[in-house]
Amino acid sequence: MGTADEVEKLAAAGDVEALTQLGKEALVGRAGPRTPEDGARLLLAAAEKGSAEADVLIAVLIAVDARETADWSLALGYLQRAAERGWAAAREQLGVLAADREIVRQASMGEPDSKTWERLRDTIDIASLLKPLPICAFSDSPRIGVIEKFAHEAECNWMIARGRSNLKRAEVFDQSRGGRLLDNSRTNSATLFGFLDMDVVLALLRARLAHTAGFARTSLEETNVLHYAVGQEFSRHFDYYDPSREANAAEIAAKGQRVGTFLIYLNEGFDGGETEFAMLDRRYKGSTGDGLFFMNVDESGRPDPRTMHAGSAPTRGEKWLLSQWIRGVPGAGL
Repeated sequence: MGTADEVEKLAAAGDVEALTQLGKEALVGRAGPRTPEDGARLLLAAAEKGSAEADVLIAVLIAVDARETADWSLALGYLQRAAERGWAAAREQLGVLAADREIVRQASMGEPDSKTWERLRDTIDIASLLKPLPICAFSDSPRIGVIEKFAHEAECNWMIARGRSNLKRAEVFDQSRGGRLLDNSRTNSATLFGFLDMDVVLALLRARLAHTAGFARTSLEETNVLHYAVGQEFSRHFDYYDPSREANAAEIAAKGQRVGTFLIYLNEGFDGGETEFAMLDRRYKGSTGDGLFFMNVDESGRPDPRTMHAGSAPTRGEKWLLSQWIRGVPGAGL
């Protein structure tokens, strides 16, 4: 849109696009002295002037911190308004979340009438979508559990589509200096979802995941969607940070230990590609929507080397996973 000064001037004059852009930049600390609170106010102003994009962003802001059904209802209200204003991603999200699949089918055919998005929103069962699901033991020690049908097929397809749009070669943590780097031990691709990449579908998945695993949502790191083509793998590794290494100790001090990992299997139709726990001599391959949760530390909080695992390479087809790392300190995540 131009330089930062030009965007500021346009926003001050009430330009909707500039208000939205500046609000986004402020939310993630890229608007000079402006705070995330300033960003929210700018987006509210843009939304009141008709910005569907601002509506979607406000829906996410509310959903990320939603505590009660009323909060989720408010978030869905903004999503509905964005859909009514023609924002395609808002319409698609309502379709993903709606319980009435016949209305979803009708909405996908031709030009929906003005009440379609309200009808879709009214069939969204927030309580059901947030309900924690039972974890069936895969291993008692270390603690590994399977959650069957954790995510709905529509949610899985949505996350695959979102992930496919921005794949990059996956990185690993630099054990020597901190930060991230490319390494031959990991050849798959990944899409990382920062705050501005979030949507209401992902916010709901994260909330359900946190409830199921027994952690605060603020302990969840940024979510990754992982893609494995034939022959691509993530060889045997640990998800915890080894505190004996200086770079890891600094990471733990700053954000807490990575105590848990939650995987959602987003698709089927591939051969191979199991999650392997080498020290347990066990493998797991979930069906679409199944979850796998494991603690990377023992009961005392110490790193548990028995959790060494690998993402095996598919021998046919492609494998999609949602990967969610969990910190031991609330507030250390996204």
